[in-house]
Amino acid sequence: MSDPSPRRDLPSARRLTTGDVIAGISVALVLIPQSLAYAELAGLPAYYGLYAAALPPLVAAFFASSRYLQTGPVAMTALLTFGALSAFAEPFSQEWIELAALLALVVGGARVALGLVRGGVIAYFMSQPVLVGFTTAAAILILSSQLPTALGIEAEGNTILSRAWWTLIHPGEWEGTAIVLSVITIVLVAGGRRIHRLFPGVLIAVLIGLLYSTVADYGGLVVGDVDLNLPGSPFNLPWGNFWSLIVPGAVIAMVGFAEPASIARIFAAQDRERWSPNKELISQGVANLASGLSGGFPVGGSFSRSSINRLVGGDTRWSGAVTGLAVLAFLPLAGILTDLPRAILGAIVVAAVARLIDIPNLLRFWQLSRAQALVAWFTFGATLVLSPRIDIAVVLGVGLGITVHLWRELRAPVGSAYRDGVLTVRPEGVIFFASSPDVAEAMVELLAQYPDAHRVELDLSAVGRLDLTGALALKTLIEDARQAGLEAEITLVPPHAQRVLDAVGEGTMAVRRPST
Repeated sequence: MSDPSPRRDLPSARRLTTGDVIAGISVALVLIPQSLAYAELAGLPAYYGLYAAALPPLVAAFFASSRYLQTGPVAMTALLTFGALSAFAEPFSQEWIELAALLALVVGGARVALGLVRGGVIAYFMSQPVLVGFTTAAAILILSSQLPTALGIEAEGNTILSRAWWTLIHPGEWEGTAIVLSVITIVLVAGGRRIHRLFPGVLIAVLIGLLYSTVADYGGLVVGDVDLNLPGSPFNLPWGNFWSLIVPGAVIAMVGFAEPASIARIFAAQDRERWSPNKELISQGVANLASGLSGGFPVGGSFSRSSINRLVGGDTRWSGAVTGLAVLAFLPLAGILTDLPRAILGAIVVAAVARLIDIPNLLRFWQLSRAQALVAWFTFGATLVLSPRIDIAVVLGVGLGITVHLWRELRAPVGSAYRDGVLTVRPEGVIFFASSPDVAEAMVELLAQYPDAHRVELDLSAVGRLDLTGALALKTLIEDARQAGLEAEITLVPPHAQRVLDAVGEGTMAVRRPST
């Protein structure tokens, strides 16, 4: 019988539709103010966000696998960019700006290379504990970084957390108008989502801010001069720092791809469509290459903007191209943003990332697995302590996650049962060269515990995987037991282990398949 609702092939090659045009423009209206906010989060002048919002979604559309994914500046990648560059230059300096463009090229090259060698598996590489721990801590850092801006002050301090603390203990420095504008923005953005997912809270907040600033001649912190210029030659970038940016660039390429991969995978599952992580890697890679060549900074996929794209009626990947064209069309008018209060930009970021703080899930790990809880909380703490070099925290978190996994793989719990002279030894998990000694040691101890046993059965029903070395080790155990005068056989062999045992048994072991 055929599937009544078969999966559809990728719709990305279909022609531009009216829904794409409407959705692309709608996303652009949100992307423009968000790009300004995320540029400042990345340590660049706000208007540099427009460089990262124009060409990247346009070129990504030609390679995308997901028809909904919207590419451009995002909070997490912006924070990773800030952390990666903090060891090389001062934020907002010309050197920082050039390094940001170079970093985007590194990230883009890494993702394209991974996509070409079918490395989309990295979308699943970060374990859930690492991802939750990092995301929660990063969200706290993002909120802390935007606190002074949202309160209308320039804080003192050398780190994100120290500047946030200085802000909190100096309430006399807070600027009243900035606070009001921030509250209005947060209410419009966060509260608007409760009214409807398409409520244009970001756009309304920006319009209110511009109107107020113009009418009241606002004297607080504003975006300032918007000096859009054609990007310089990529040959003039600080290529001497290229190798120093390889590790942070690779981290951003991996961590930053987790979000767009998750978005695209969810939407593909909901619409029962095929999705290719390898193709999406290439799409995200060329987007970053375009951002670097146009003077921007590393970009990624946005969940909020992708959701808007889907809800408004985006039907093909070309809605992203429309978004990029809309931002390009806005560039000559970007000067109108000069008087936009920066407090609104800070509040936009706060409203966007506050829901990423997931302390309840971190606490839940203690109930599920102490080992995985250790990984999650270690990543969480390392991200805060090592700030702004959160790329290092990610590497340490992934490393600890792998170590915990290997530690568990090295161990093979062994259960047992004894009845009427028959000793049943039941190993669990993976039996390979490193865990097979556990099985051997357990069998020796059990035989010493039950000296009256005349028969040994090695029950493999709970073994998840058996490699050649593990099979040879089990063969040796059976042969040793027989030489000691015991009846011995391997029982309840899973199909995946039967082939390996057949290869090494040479007819010497009585292997009984599990009954069905």
